[in-house]
Amino acid sequence: MNVSANRVVITGIGALTPLGLNMDTTWEGLIAGKSGIDYITQFDTNGFETRIAGEVKGFEPTDYVGRREARRMDRFSQLAVVAAMQAVEDAKLEINDSIRDDTGVLVGSGIGGLMTLSEQLSILLERGPDRVSPFLVPMMIADMASAQVSITLGARGPNFCPTSACSSGSDAIGTAYEIVKRGDAQVMLAGGTESILTPIGVAGFIANRALSNNNDPPQEASRPFDANRDGFVIGEGAAVFILENLAFAQERGARILAEITGYGASSDAVHITQPAEDGEGAARAMKMAIRKAGLEPTDIGYINAHGTSTPLNDRIETMAIKSVCGDYAYKVPISSTKSMMGHLLGAAGAIEGMVCLKVIETGIIPPTINYTTPDPECDLDYVPNQARQVKVSTAMSNSFGFGGHNSVLVFQEFRGA
Repeated sequence: MNVSANRVVITGIGALTPLGLNMDTTWEGLIAGKSGIDYITQFDTNGFETRIAGEVKGFEPTDYVGRREARRMDRFSQLAVVAAMQAVEDAKLEINDSIRDDTGVLVGSGIGGLMTLSEQLSILLERGPDRVSPFLVPMMIADMASAQVSITLGARGPNFCPTSACSSGSDAIGTAYEIVKRGDAQVMLAGGTESILTPIGVAGFIANRALSNNNDPPQEASRPFDANRDGFVIGEGAAVFILENLAFAQERGARILAEITGYGASSDAVHITQPAEDGEGAARAMKMAIRKAGLEPTDIGYINAHGTSTPLNDRIETMAIKSVCGDYAYKVPISSTKSMMGHLLGAAGAIEGMVCLKVIETGIIPPTINYTTPDPECDLDYVPNQARQVKVSTAMSNSFGFGGHNSVLVFQEFRGA
């Protein structure tokens, strides 16, 4: 087999987000400009400067898996398992004995089972070490979402967890793409998951001044690229893709949603939280993804921005896009769906990759909501406040994480041979 010629296509997606318990409901909310951000209900926020988040509402894990199985998973793993089940169903993929050894799982998470760690730490302090759960470690460690997907679905191929902060979901998809492309698996389930809406999780981000404290009304707090942005809104969720070798997908008669053609990754090597001031690292990852896709910047029809709503990130991402695209930067539509869902941390890249696929499929670009006051340093076309109908055949998704991680994916409309 000429592995260098392997093409990698997407045949299914599953997602749980602050806008809905599946991909379709999430997409309907996005193109309607609906916000999924509200007051936190998962713990008492009395005394917290920030009291808002993007929660996955109405999620009951026992609606999907057995009670015993659910109790042995942290919420971040539960979300990933359900998203993977949805993706397999969407792809009409049967993971049976003929394919299970050639089907792998990569689910990224930036933090892992912080809910379990928080709960068990309280038990340790209040009731002593003998009362700590024997499931603490296997529920807490970040690889366990990927492991639980593998166990639940019987996928026995490559299985691990990329952890690169807010780039984790994109790195999982990009790495899975390369695994299939080089012929080490026929099918990969890849995506990201995160759920850290705990007192310690939210307090930690408040302490490093990353979060918005515009609590009233919650729906207007996340305002990427707007001059009055003051920080991101934390969120939770999961998304999982089914990636397949094109020949295998065609042989089984799969519906092909789109093709992955480029993945670029780089490091700023500058600071533990702040991006490189000139955006050079982000620009390098974008250029790499576009080059590996065999494209020019002017071929990109839509950019789903990292767009966190922090003063520094949005300005520097704008600079990086200009560096890559030149004058074309002012013509390409860009939007940040974090304006409606918040920042889903390790799940963000996977959710936003899903947005790119839906843009290609539907020809509708979701807006950046809450954009009311232009920032002279953020002067590109951010599709403000209303969805836009535009034919898009190539879309790019940007993800940047604490530690200087930069990850970029390029998706294209599938056009056969």
